[in-house]
Amino acid sequence: MADPAEHRPAEEEEEAAAAGEDEDTGAQVAPIVKLEEVAVTTGEEEEDVLLDMKAKLYRFDKEGNQWKERGTGTVKLLKHKETSKVRLVMRQAKTLKICANHLVVATTKMQEHAGSDKSCVWHALDFADGELKEELFAIRFGSVENCKKFKDTVEEIAEQQGKNEEKESEEASSAAELVEKLTVTEATQEETTEKGEAPAADDKDAKA
Repeated sequence: MADPAEHRPAEEEEEAAAAGEDEDTGAQVAPIVKLEEVAVTTGEEEEDVLLDMKAKLYRFDKEGNQWKERGTGTVKLLKHKETSKVRLVMRQAKTLKICANHLVVATTKMQEHAGSDKSCVWHALDFADGELKEELFAIRFGSVENCKKFKDTVEEIAEQQGKNEEKESEEASSAAELVEKLTVTEATQEETTEKGEAPAADDKDAKA
């Protein structure tokens, strides 16, 4: 029976020959396909980042009556530069798939998750799956401090959004009242004009 050691020198010679083939000869080979850089849009270009943290997200499955993991990644609070509206966006770390995407509104309420001071829960009309769905989320952070910061920031934003909505409502109400007053004034002027023209018409009839 042949000793495997006898074949080693031959194998080493083959490897050396292969290595020699891979040596740089100085020749330059142009790539067959030239790849150009493509600008990737995330949809976040018109927004400012208010908060950016790593966390794990869960969604409550009503049918199964249990919490299901939605993904681990980065949760962000983004404020739109023009509208000032703030949305919560979370993407999975590796796939970058969106697992939460909804506006923070005046009614958004953060509650501590029972039995964990690193987690909190909230309801939201979420658009992560391409359609608006009412979801119950739970999010878990690596520390109590991060959880508190997230909770406090969301509540501050919700309060501010509530004030903005009140202001917009007052402005809309004032505008409606102004339009109503202008309409009433115009109607009154038309009535006055019609009454003023009537006697003139009677005078003409009298002269005739």
